[in-house]
Amino acid sequence: MAKLLVTGGKELEGTVDVSGAKNAILPILAASLLTSDKIVLDEVPDLLDVDVMSQVIECLGGKVKRNGKRLHVVNKQITSIETPFDLISKMRASIFIMGPMLARTGRVRICHPGGCAIGSRPINFHLKGLECLGAQVRMDHGFLDVSAPKLKGARIYLDFPSVGATENIMMAASCAEGTTLIENAAQEPEIVDLANFINEMGGKIKGAGTNIIHIEGVKELHGTSHTIIPDRIEAGTFILMAAACGGEVLVRNVIPAHLKPLLAKLNEAGVIYKEEDEGIRVMGKGCYNAVDIKTQVHPGFPTDLQAPALAMLTKANGTAVVTETVFENRFMHVDELKRMGANIKIEGRSAIVQGIDNLHAATVVASDLRAGAALILAALIANGTSEIREIHHIERGYDNLDGKLRGLGAEINIVD
Repeated sequence: MAKLLVTGGKELEGTVDVSGAKNAILPILAASLLTSDKIVLDEVPDLLDVDVMSQVIECLGGKVKRNGKRLHVVNKQITSIETPFDLISKMRASIFIMGPMLARTGRVRICHPGGCAIGSRPINFHLKGLECLGAQVRMDHGFLDVSAPKLKGARIYLDFPSVGATENIMMAASCAEGTTLIENAAQEPEIVDLANFINEMGGKIKGAGTNIIHIEGVKELHGTSHTIIPDRIEAGTFILMAAACGGEVLVRNVIPAHLKPLLAKLNEAGVIYKEEDEGIRVMGKGCYNAVDIKTQVHPGFPTDLQAPALAMLTKANGTAVVTETVFENRFMHVDELKRMGANIKIEGRSAIVQGIDNLHAATVVASDLRAGAALILAALIANGTSEIREIHHIERGYDNLDGKLRGLGAEINIVD
């Protein structure tokens, strides 16, 4: 099984281009099911999760063709309402097909989705929202059988601002009869990108990016071309790596407004960076102060950057407290970092990180996507050569991460 070998102690230098956002392309691919016309998507990252979602769409009768960073998608005929267990169980985002399939065919059968093991992420918010639009949900031999002969607009209040539930409801409501109001909606940039995509198809969505989204249903949607927004989590990961390793790195294809919580913390830590026309330039010295971090739903500090930020803090001056409020099981990387000498103590939903002078190389295991990024960051600043296993998790969400790091001068290679 493939693994990464990373030799630490080298500064990073150069320019790196951020790929399209994983958390934007997956719901947008699902939303392509809302029309029988051709969809063209640009800046599509080359990720395992994108491959899985493409296979899900093809199992439903669609056709997906990749040409470099461009995807051509045609869902002229839906030939199945059920996707294979082995595909759905690989990736949580496969649940995104529920909303568009209900809008397009009135029925969908789906098993409980898989993905990263980072805590309980119940789908009841999705189901509650779809039921408000008129869907009926029943369990049938391990499958969720969801049907709605006719979707009707409704006023929906989310008990928690779930990103996935907000997106699923938006997609279903875009072709429902009447008006839908989502209150306490998630506000992430990827939701705005999805709303823009649906509107480009002829949808009528207002308020995406705020906590109240207004959707006026339309009878049908048409084809369009759309460019995926840059991946703010990938951008943040490279910025953290540059700050931790030292050196000067220009991170291009970023939207600085999407990175405000991270940039505020780096400023607090004393990391030098500047926003330029081309992107964000980090002038890392490998020396910075400890800062406390508390993850929040957007526009707070993103939970997806908690792991790499925590890895960076292992070498900070002082003691930091990192509190995870979004997922209850997202410190699985801590034990692996401790193998490398990190001084971390878990207390409830907080990790207390005492900065040390040096980490040392070790053999570690990536338990999930963002934990994998954290371990690479730690290996980059450790003495010696580390071995990182279970790297398929990393390949789910980072497009050519090892190659991009080699382009910055890092000593990192995939070996069998």
